[in-house]
Amino acid sequence: MDKKILESYAELIARMGVNVQKGQDVVIEAELDQPDFVTALAGACYRAGARQVRVDWAYQPLTRLDALCQPPEVLGSTADWEKARLEHFVQTLPCRIYLLSEDPDGLHGVDPGVIASAAQSRRRAAKPYRDRMENRYAWCIAAVPGRAWAEKLFPNLSAADAEEALWRAILSASRALDNPMAAWQAHNRDLKARCGHLNSLQLRSLRYRAANGTDLTVGMIPDAQFCGGEEATLGGQRFNPNIPSEEVFISPMRGEAEGIVFSSMPLSYQGQLIEDFSIRFEHGRAVEVHAAKNEELLLKLIAMDEGAAYLGECALVPYDSPIRAQELLYCNTLFDENAACHLALGMGFADTIRGFEELTLDECRAKGVNDSVLHEDFMIGTRDLNIDGILADGSVAPVFRAGNWAF
Repeated sequence: MDKKILESYAELIARMGVNVQKGQDVVIEAELDQPDFVTALAGACYRAGARQVRVDWAYQPLTRLDALCQPPEVLGSTADWEKARLEHFVQTLPCRIYLLSEDPDGLHGVDPGVIASAAQSRRRAAKPYRDRMENRYAWCIAAVPGRAWAEKLFPNLSAADAEEALWRAILSASRALDNPMAAWQAHNRDLKARCGHLNSLQLRSLRYRAANGTDLTVGMIPDAQFCGGEEATLGGQRFNPNIPSEEVFISPMRGEAEGIVFSSMPLSYQGQLIEDFSIRFEHGRAVEVHAAKNEELLLKLIAMDEGAAYLGECALVPYDSPIRAQELLYCNTLFDENAACHLALGMGFADTIRGFEELTLDECRAKGVNDSVLHEDFMIGTRDLNIDGILADGSVAPVFRAGNWAF
C-alpha cells in the first residue's frame, strides 16, 4: 500500500479519531501484524501534540496458548499491577487507540466457556475503573490487516496480495482514500442530521420485522436521544470512536423488548464465530437462544452477568451502506456492524441520555440505561428489514423500509 495513503490514514486516526490535544498521553493497543503502521500512527500522535505515546502489543497465538495452558483462576485474574495501571488511566485519562487485526478464528480449539469465564472475571475487575472513566476520555477503534485475517477473506490470493486487498478494503470502508478529513466532516454532518430528525419524533418504541422471522419491539427511554459519528468527552474534546462508522444508535429502555430476532451475519467473539442464531426476548430479557454454530458460547454471553441478557443498544445502518456494497464479510464486528442494522447485548451508553453531562452514571442507569460488563453487537439487518417508530400517541413513523432509511 502506498506510504502516503497510510500516513494519511494514521493522521485521520490521530486527529479525527481521538483528536489528540497538546500535552495528552496516548495508549495504542495493537497486534504484531503491522509494526510499521503503528510507528506511523505514533508519529502522527506526536505531531498532533501528544506528550507520550505508549504501545501495548498483543499476539493472538500467545493469547491462545495462555487460554489452553493457564488454570482458569489464573487466566481470569487481574494482578495488582494491572489494577494500579487502570487507576493511573483514571487519573491521567490518556487517549486510547485500539487497532484490530486479529484472525477471526484465531482461538479455534479453545473451550468457549473458558474464554467467556475469563473475560467475565477480568471485565468485572476492570469495571469500577471503567465506570470512573466513562465519557471522560477520547478513544477510537480502527483496523489494519493481519496476515491470517487477510488470507481468510481472500483465500484465492497470495498472502501478500491478500494483505494488499484487505488494506484497500479497510481504507475504502474508512473513507480514508480521498481527502479523509473532509470526507469525515461531511459524513458526520449527515449522521447528525439523521439523528436530529429521529430525535424530533420522540419515539416510544421501535418495531423490527423481516421475512426471516424477526418480529421484535424495543422500548425507548423517554429522555434518550439518537447519536452517531462524532462524540465529545465531558471536557468537550471531540472524537470519532469508530473508524469506520455508518450507524445512528440509541440505548433502549432496559426491560422493554418483546419478540424474536434473527442474525443476518456471524458474530465474531474472542476469536470464535457464532453463526445462524436467534434470540427471543420477554420483558426485555433474552430467554431463549439458538445457534447453528457455537450456541454454547452464545449462552455464556447472555449469562455473563445480570445485565448481559438485556439490550444496551439499537443501531440503525442502511442495507445499502458503503461497507455492505463491498460484498465482503469481514468477520470483524467493527466492519460488519457498519454493514447492517444491529443490536447489542449488555452495557448501554450514558451519553445517549439528554443532559447526561449533569447526571451521574448511576442516575443515567436509573432512567433505563442497561449496565453490564458485556457490550456485544450482533447484526440483524436484511434487505427486507422494516422498522417502524411508534410515537407517544400510538401513531407510526416509518424509519426503515426494505432495509434502508425511509426518510
